Amino acid sequence: MGIERIVATDCGSTTTKAILIEKVDNSYRLISRGEAPTTVEAPFDDVTIGVLNAVGELEEVTGRDLLNERKVFVRSQDSGSKGADLYVSTSSAGGGLQMMVMGVVKKMTGESAQRAALGAGAIVMDVIAIDDGRKDYERIQRIRSLRPDMVLLAGGTDGGTITHVVELAELLLSADPKPRLGIGYRLPVIFAGNRDARDSIRSLLGSAFDLRIVDNIRPVLDRENLGPAREAIHQLFLEHVMQQAPGYNKLIEWVSAPIMPTPMAVGKLVEEVARSEEINVLAVDIGGATTDIFSVFNNVFNRTVSANLGMSYSIGNVLAETGIENIRRWLPFDMSEAELRKRLRNKMVRPTTVPQTLDDLLMEQAVAREALRLSLEHHKQLAVTLRGVHIQRTVGEILTAEVSGQTIVDMMVVDLLIGSGGVLSHAPRRHQAALMLLDAWQPEGFTRLTVDSIFMMPHLGVLSTVEPAIATEVFWRDCLIPLGWALAPSGTGKTGDVVGNLYISGKRYNIGPEKVLLGTISLFPVDPEEEVLVRFEPTKGFDAGAGRGKTVERMVSGGVVGLIVDARGRPLTLPPNPSERAEKMRNWLVSSGSYTAQELRSVATLFAS
Repeated sequence: MGIERIVATDCGSTTTKAILIEKVDNSYRLISRGEAPTTVEAPFDDVTIGVLNAVGELEEVTGRDLLNERKVFVRSQDSGSKGADLYVSTSSAGGGLQMMVMGVVKKMTGESAQRAALGAGAIVMDVIAIDDGRKDYERIQRIRSLRPDMVLLAGGTDGGTITHVVELAELLLSADPKPRLGIGYRLPVIFAGNRDARDSIRSLLGSAFDLRIVDNIRPVLDRENLGPAREAIHQLFLEHVMQQAPGYNKLIEWVSAPIMPTPMAVGKLVEEVARSEEINVLAVDIGGATTDIFSVFNNVFNRTVSANLGMSYSIGNVLAETGIENIRRWLPFDMSEAELRKRLRNKMVRPTTVPQTLDDLLMEQAVAREALRLSLEHHKQLAVTLRGVHIQRTVGEILTAEVSGQTIVDMMVVDLLIGSGGVLSHAPRRHQAALMLLDAWQPEGFTRLTVDSIFMMPHLGVLSTVEPAIATEVFWRDCLIPLGWALAPSGTGKTGDVVGNLYISGKRYNIGPEKVLLGTISLFPVDPEEEVLVRFEPTKGFDAGAGRGKTVERMVSGGVVGLIVDARGRPLTLPPNPSERAEKMRNWLVSSGSYTAQELRSVATLFAS
């Protein structure tokens, strides 16, 4: 008998979420979802209680028997209809996986170590490097104060420096950091540096730490080898971090595949989708405290965590980093600086509240735009070509050759944007989520816009490690909500300039040539099952994907929003005058379908009085 029923859980910091997937008419579909408070902390101190409660909710809703003898029951061939064929789980309970990384050169092996840790689902607490500008005693104090779950030590190409790698190991030995989860075990340390330094590292750290030695993450300057380090991080996560957390020793025995850190599972799914569809993907999970961004460009995966940018607990950090004016610019009414600061502080001290009024919703979405924008800037700084690589170029190649240390994030070649997190997934209108992504990330050319309906990506990510076909099928059918497509020509000019001519042909459309003017947003409803042929002839100053002034043509599918022609220019600029800017924002919010003119007039009147 094949796989008929799958249970998956995600043990989050506050909520444990369970989903049930079943085979229906030869295809796999999401049947139901349940959730319960996570119970990893006192007074319960047992994560499995939350799992049982969440899966028990699935039982109540669906009538299926999924639990037996106080555990998730994985059935055998003779178990009848009870239980599930597969049970998989992810976890970020207890603060997730917190790591410190060390590298000889901060912008070279330090960055590579950071990418390895982030790709394995960790939060990187700090990067210690020989050239980080700190004194040795400052580094030692910092290491002692962090109390990470594990340390990744890298440095030196194979056959390269040994002295500096040993110096980093001596710093770690002198600091003697205590693990976050107590004194019951030795702190895990992974060495992924110069192979010639292994004996020295082993003699220095072997007795004081649980040392694992893997292949060098940077064996030569022009190549990264992150896989072995990521696998070692995952293995140590299971052996040490998960075994120390209350109740995980029981959960490990229940599951059909190794438990994954939640961010690692999301990354696995993004990688699988990009690989199977042969596309470039950019995804975000914006939460209350942190914002994670995942990308795959030309088969290169990157993940970053903006640990101080979020929509509730970290909303004050968004304000501090971007400034009050950058938030105010997205508001379609004139709210004073004092009033905006007061509301943001209220949100910070009451992080679990949701907007109760239209003006509160607009303010929160303005903050979301800045959190998304800043997080993408952070991502671009780490998702780069390898630094330190010497590139030989001819004169003819100077203008086009890739530069060492240059970001690989190219908004013109993104095929798919995925938004998740409450402010995007639960926006009152899907048009609002689409416009937030367009405003914050400013994709160029043709881009497909989607949101994760109920944050199923962690569940499907861990499922993809054992059943990738099932995971991707459910991902496209039930996880993603297709918003539609955006066409955004790149270029600048004066408001009202002609950007190009637009043609749309399909069952309901036979448009063109229609002049597209700079500074406008146009919305064309296209149903999710409908396809239209879009042809765009840009003027010589604008590029829609084929080069300046060159015609592009694409068959695009619809969505709950449809086709958005974003002719506001790239980069997007807003008028400096506050009243003009507010009026411009009102026009864009209405023309994109995010709000009605009446709704915005009522808010503007409220603040005018």
